[in-house]
Amino acid sequence: MITLEKIFISIFLIINTYASIGQNILPTPEHVIFLNSKFVFKKNVQLAYVNEYINSAQYLANRLKAYAKIKTEVSNSGDIVLCNNNDNIDIGNEGYKLEINEDHIKIYANNDAGIFYGIQSLLQLLPNEVQAGKHYDLTGVKIDGLEVIDQPKYEWRSFMLDSGRQYQTPDFIKRYLNHMAMLKMNVFHWHLTEGQGWRIEIKKYPKLTEIGSQVSDGKEQQGYYTQEEIRDIVSYAEQLHITVVPEIDVPGHSEAALTAYPEMSCFKEAPESVMAFSANLFCGGREETYTFLQDILNEVCELFPSQYIHLGGDEAPKANWDKCLDCQNRIKEEKLHDSHDLQLYFSTRLAQYLKTKGKKAIFWGDVIYDEGTTLPDNVVIHWWNWRRHEDKALKNAIKRGHQVICNTNYYSYLNFPLSPWTRYSKKRTFDMKTTYEQNPSDLTDPHELVIGMGSCLWTDWYVQEYMIDRRVFPRIFSLSEQMWSKGKRLQFEEFYQKVKTKYPLLELLGIDNGPALKEEITKGYQWD
Repeated sequence: MITLEKIFISIFLIINTYASIGQNILPTPEHVIFLNSKFVFKKNVQLAYVNEYINSAQYLANRLKAYAKIKTEVSNSGDIVLCNNNDNIDIGNEGYKLEINEDHIKIYANNDAGIFYGIQSLLQLLPNEVQAGKHYDLTGVKIDGLEVIDQPKYEWRSFMLDSGRQYQTPDFIKRYLNHMAMLKMNVFHWHLTEGQGWRIEIKKYPKLTEIGSQVSDGKEQQGYYTQEEIRDIVSYAEQLHITVVPEIDVPGHSEAALTAYPEMSCFKEAPESVMAFSANLFCGGREETYTFLQDILNEVCELFPSQYIHLGGDEAPKANWDKCLDCQNRIKEEKLHDSHDLQLYFSTRLAQYLKTKGKKAIFWGDVIYDEGTTLPDNVVIHWWNWRRHEDKALKNAIKRGHQVICNTNYYSYLNFPLSPWTRYSKKRTFDMKTTYEQNPSDLTDPHELVIGMGSCLWTDWYVQEYMIDRRVFPRIFSLSEQMWSKGKRLQFEEFYQKVKTKYPLLELLGIDNGPALKEEITKGYQWD
């Protein structure tokens, strides 16, 4: 029999459970202790910092200046203090300690990245209006005293946006960079080339954008990013401790480029633009192809200071290579096994070229399924195709000594909706509970070669800007939790309650979040 006393006990336990998980900070911190004190914001706030944290100090000052009079200075004492980790706490390169009591707010870290993530946690303790940049007065606002010690599980925590099939404006890109910072994600994987469009300006080959960015006629399918715009986005991301990793997808998914320069295809004919993929690949047999792509990579490397350049390598049917005399001659000359091995040769050539520039090459897992030419040691494998190959790419990559990014289509592809939509059948749907509890990318005990985890928002079948939020949010909270949190995983219901506390903030941020669970989908709900 349920008594009133049992009900009160249950309520008490629930309240204390949420207290123990860190004031609804997401991703969930590893360690939280609540203190018997409160910090009260005054009209004038002194923000102190040590010299090496000037960037984060300026970031925080800009976030708070509309809500209080902020005075910044280089000092070890103030109302808010950004300082070095002096407690010999093991918090790594991106970890932090956040201390809040009646005297001050202090964030300790080993470098500016750690300070920045401590700031992200601090901001989540402030009113939603402050987090969203809306009108508010912080004077007199109290926040509970606590101590948070936290650091990420992975060094690579990525969100990928497909700008190849559908073009998004630079302002939209920046908006999502801000969302990534809130989620403590640190890699923006930018898919810039596709069959539907070539989006990156390459000075040496102007037809790539003059023609390649205009090959499709759907809404938001025309356009490209100038080199000036790209530098601005890279700089904006850097201020948020986000590295922009470009993807130039070759030899497949390249119909837009081959329309602009058909002489780079096997039969020197311009292909049709396709939403999915085709056998129209860059010719792997002619030396001109490698010169062309190396010229492109020269400009890509100048634009993106990232240690990594993504070269795609997925979904490249070899029917044309099998018929192409140049490709078949190359196979014989290099003593390769077949057209698949030619792709490994092709990938090796480009990876080795990037190595001369001090870069690592990322390839989708397709290049590691079968035996063949040994890939260079600067190759990173992006494990994705769980639907077809389960963990084959992961196992083969580790066996051959390659670093791995875990980013399976089940369940970290956010373009898969919660219910069927256009070409997405029931088998290609999932909700937040599924990705939280069943995501193959969420490894309990990852091998040392696993550098991190990613998430993807592909825009195939005409996902326009206004459709993106409802696919990404709120499910991305579960993925950022898996990328960052090192502590014991919360039960789903506990986690979901934390996520739901973020809904008012999402509304203030103008995020059109979709349903989290399949049972929450209302009759007639439209993904477009």
